[in-house]
Amino acid sequence: MSGKRSILREYVEAALWALVLTLFLRAFVIQAFRIPSESMLDTLLVGDFLFVNKFEYGPKIPFTHIRFPGLRQPRRGDVIVFQFPQDPSKDFIKRCIGTGGQTIEIHDKQVSIDGVRLREPYAVHKDPTLRPPGYDFRDNFGPLTVPAGELFMMGDNRDNSNDGRYWGTLKMDLVKGHAMFLYWSWDGEKAWPRWNRIFQPIR
Repeated sequence: MSGKRSILREYVEAALWALVLTLFLRAFVIQAFRIPSESMLDTLLVGDFLFVNKFEYGPKIPFTHIRFPGLRQPRRGDVIVFQFPQDPSKDFIKRCIGTGGQTIEIHDKQVSIDGVRLREPYAVHKDPTLRPPGYDFRDNFGPLTVPAGELFMMGDNRDNSNDGRYWGTLKMDLVKGHAMFLYWSWDGEKAWPRWNRIFQPIR
């Protein structure tokens, strides 16, 4: 009987250690994320599943505002998962367009940083119409200087993205991590995996 209890205890301890390790990795190293919307087309598709590197920018201690030092700071072009500033219970994913001290301006859908037009091969415009200044911020925005320690985020699907043009800059405190690669992709319309996207890096 004691032998059976010993084996059971070993299984319970192994399960508890596995749970602790999983929670540790999720909190400080890596987390899974699913793409629910079209705001990052064509870089990310609805039904893509990806891993987010929390360690790169420095992981936060859960339920606090304390962040450990990271390997580097976010930079322009990074695809980042973060808590939505207007509702931190929701996670968003967008591309970093500007960092602290840089001035963002959009004129007829063309983004400029500090007066220099960006070359953005990842950006798509699916609506050919132009919305004039004063109509809304979609096609004409700024200039806005990003505060120190904050980021300006935009979706790659520029004509259909709820991003920094509408809610402003992103505080580093809300940043979760850097999107790394896809581990699964499901085409809901065809009810079939997108095999060619699996394990693809996110750029």
